[in-house]
Parts: sequence; C-alpha cells; structure tokens
Amino acid sequence: MNSIVVKNIFKSYNGTKALEDISFEVKKGEIFGLIGPDGAGKTTLFRILTTLLLKDRGSATVEGFDIEKDYKSIRRIIGYMPGRFSLYQDLSVEENLNFFATVFDTTVKANYELIKDIYVQLEPFKKRRAGKLSGGMKQKLALCCALIHQPEVLFLDEPTTGVDPVSRKEFWEMLKKLKEKGITILVSTPYMDEAAQCDRIALIQTGRIMDISTLDGIISKFPKKLYAVKADNMYKLNSDIKECGMCDTVYIFGEYLHITPESDEISGLEDYLRKKGHTGIEISQIKATVEDCFMELMSRHGSMNDE
Repeated sequence: MNSIVVKNIFKSYNGTKALEDISFEVKKGEIFGLIGPDGAGKTTLFRILTTLLLKDRGSATVEGFDIEKDYKSIRRIIGYMPGRFSLYQDLSVEENLNFFATVFDTTVKANYELIKDIYVQLEPFKKRRAGKLSGGMKQKLALCCALIHQPEVLFLDEPTTGVDPVSRKEFWEMLKKLKEKGITILVSTPYMDEAAQCDRIALIQTGRIMDISTLDGIISKFPKKLYAVKADNMYKLNSDIKECGMCDTVYIFGEYLHITPESDEISGLEDYLRKKGHTGIEISQIKATVEDCFMELMSRHGSMNDE
C-alpha cells in the first residue's frame, strides 16, 4: 500500500518552472529520500504535498486523501518539519511542545511514548528558550513538535542542513526508530551521503526527477567504467585531462578527479600525463558513488537546463 502518490505535478513561478511532471509513490512505512541541491524543487514539492501551496496541474494523495479536496484531513494526519526553524523562539522547549499538542487537541502526556527517545535529550533544557538551543537541539525539538499528535506521515524538509555530523547521525537513528513504529517518512536532503539511510531515493534537479530506486539500484545503473586519478599538481591535472581527448567526463571529488573514459580503456593516460610533466600519478578503477550517478544523470539530462 502507498502512503503518498504523486502524479505529474507541475508548478511554476512567474513563468519559471519549479516542478515539471513530478511522479513517484512512497510505500507505507518507508523512508523515502528526495535528494538534490538547493533550487532543485524539493521545498516547493513539500509545500504542495503538505497543502500549503497549490499546484498548477497534476494530482497527489496522502493516505488516500486528495491534497486539495481533502486538505483538512491531510493536515490532521501529517507532521511537517520545514527547512527553516519555525517554532516560537521566545517560548521554552516545553512551552513549544505543549502549544503544538494543544493545536492538535492532545497533550504531551497522551503521546509521550512516541517522542520519549528524542525528548529525553531535550529534557535537561526544557526551560530554555527555543531560540537559545544549538542547531541539533532545535531540530530535535522541531521533530518532537511534528510528532506530538501521532502523525501517519512525516514530511521533513532538509532536517539536517547546518547541523553538525554527530547530530546528523543521531537524527537518522531517530528516524529509523520512527519507521519501526510504522510512520511513513518523506525526507529531503542536499547531502548525497544520506541516501544510504533511505529505503529508496529520488534524485531531483531543476524540478525534474532523474531517477528513482534504491541506492544500490541507482549505482548499478552507472553506465561506464569509472576511475579515480590523482597527481601532485591537481590544478594542472584537471586541465590536462580535460584536454587529453580520452575522457568523456571529468569531475573533482575531494582530492581526486573522477573520470569516465570515452572507451572502456585508458591505457595511454598515464604516459600522456608523464609527458605533460606530472609526478605522483595515481590511477585506479573505482565503484561509482551516488554523487557520481547524480553527475552522470545531470550530463545525460542536460537538456533540462536548456529549456
């Protein structure tokens, strides 16, 4: 059974396309990741699915409810955590939590078991104003407030942006525990490494979904051999490899260049680089990452940016 069904959603702002024919389904009890950079359309899609913004065309349902006809029903069964911290900065931790419980005609006590694992980390700071919390603690409070009415579906828009690595790890551990309770989670993130935390992912860029699958499924589709190349002068290496005529794509990945050859073999590359004066040359075949797949899909769908 599907908790979320999206069919051909289209949205534009003053003639500029924000979403174009977006379609996907999220299974009940699944963690589904929407992964892409800033400006890809993630927040626009979340605002449409949480009934805060009207689509131009297309259709979508959340737990069988139409996002426009049944918006009141949807608002009762979802939890939404927007990208920007949107709680009351001048209220304390416990005041914010009690307020959101009241909005949904419930109490913290009635649903405490659902948030207990998260709230125990906040409890020492329950009298502190929300605006004075650290980034990680703010996210945990926002998640508690989104959960306090026992939603069936949780929408989390870039919940770990700007949060330290330890808090990011803790946040994903909390999401996996929520999944075990049967809550469907749709989460967006610009961090490619977080794809591994999701059951399935959709890679989105310039308002279009480029691929949907499991992480392994997307990586298995990478169409070419991939090599990591390194030398002492990386700036010159990047320039020379782009001019060598042997490579189809060349991207900088940390301290290496990731390249795909025009043919499957690059046997002449090392000799070429030595003749160019390079030292400390390292060339090794590697397995593609989700970042490599994203870049390859962008190049394949380059016409997106030409319309």
